[in-house]
Amino acid sequence: MTQFTHIIKDEIGMHARPAGMLAKTAKPFASKITVTAHGKTVDATKLMALMTLGAKCNDELIIAAEGEDEAKAIDALKDFVE
Repeated sequence: MTQFTHIIKDEIGMHARPAGMLAKTAKPFASKITVTAHGKTVDATKLMALMTLGAKCNDELIIAAEGEDEAKAIDALKDFVE
């Protein structure tokens, strides 16, 4: 498993648009990709699941991937959040 931590910088937090873009970025990969915030872990390919995290500005997200293409998935997700 490969993972990284990201601090949300958007003043609005993770609202529908960035959550949808994150899910779209995660979908093409075979690896299982998860996002954790506030002790809750959800599937990164599910928009509604990402919204349930309630991630706000300055919250920490842990984005993890496990599977055959986890390195590529993590690189793509790092590029997305930056």
